[in-house]
Amino acid sequence: MDPLLAIAKATAVDQTPTPPSPPPNAETAPPGRLWAISDIHLSFKGNREALEKLLRHPNDDILLCGDVGESAEHCRIAFVKFKECFRQVFWVPGNHELYTLPSDKEHGARGEDKYIECVEIAREFGVLTPEDDYTLWEGEGGPCLIAPIFTLYDYSFRPDEVKLEDALEWAREEDIEATDEHLLHPDPYASRIEWCHALVEKTEKKLAAAVATHPDIPLVIVGHWPLREDLVRLFRVPRFSLWCGTKKTEDWHNVYNAKIVVSGHLHVRRTDWIDNTRFEEVSLGYPRQWQDCQDRGLDINDMLRDILPGPDTPSKEQRNTIWRQFG
Repeated sequence: MDPLLAIAKATAVDQTPTPPSPPPNAETAPPGRLWAISDIHLSFKGNREALEKLLRHPNDDILLCGDVGESAEHCRIAFVKFKECFRQVFWVPGNHELYTLPSDKEHGARGEDKYIECVEIAREFGVLTPEDDYTLWEGEGGPCLIAPIFTLYDYSFRPDEVKLEDALEWAREEDIEATDEHLLHPDPYASRIEWCHALVEKTEKKLAAAVATHPDIPLVIVGHWPLREDLVRLFRVPRFSLWCGTKKTEDWHNVYNAKIVVSGHLHVRRTDWIDNTRFEEVSLGYPRQWQDCQDRGLDINDMLRDILPGPDTPSKEQRNTIWRQFG
């Protein structure tokens, strides 16, 4: 069973849902907004039904931060609906898109080929991916450069006293093991660690080139895995941290002038401010993880996160984590 089926114990705050943008006037369309969501997990019928309720934001764009599902069909369902509702869609892969399911083990794409298969599906619908050039976004709260990234993980989110060769056993001591160990193959790399490090090196070059070309324009870095270990707080499954990122990305928000970093994967919705950067975890999660919201009459539209213009930056003394049930 996926350890993230354990519902994270987070402190919810009283929130008021952000209303959707009004339809643009044909003559004077207002500046667009930028929204985000991740981990919509369309293998669950409840989430597929929820997606059908998504409202149109014809002047806005959205960041789709991975884990739409495990199959090509899940990707197509997601891309069709989000393109129907938003002007531009940006997608990055999560671990679930990279799975080779048991039913496909003989002839299904594996590893990097599975990723490229998802990229090609995205391009069928005009969805932008980490393989595309970064996009200058000039809506409300901009300009910013939207930088979709793909980094994976290397088991470095673990205590210092736990050696790499002991990391998996350390997690298994608490009955924690990611499904990735069985379904996410690293082909053609020798290991997921090697694939992660190759991706990090490739992404560093692309981010550095973007900053050099646009030195005065901040970035919105969009990925699935958190960039920093201190943002991984999994109250019920803490040792799942092994599969949550790499320490090689810890300072990227400063090195590459990020105004905002958007991620998912944790199924723990939150907003943080570190240094001069806002960090947003925007997971929807498995149906039971947001059932309380549905019981209150909320739907997927209330789960979208307002990235830009976003909230005002609080003073340094008030920059506490905002735990979010919705919005």
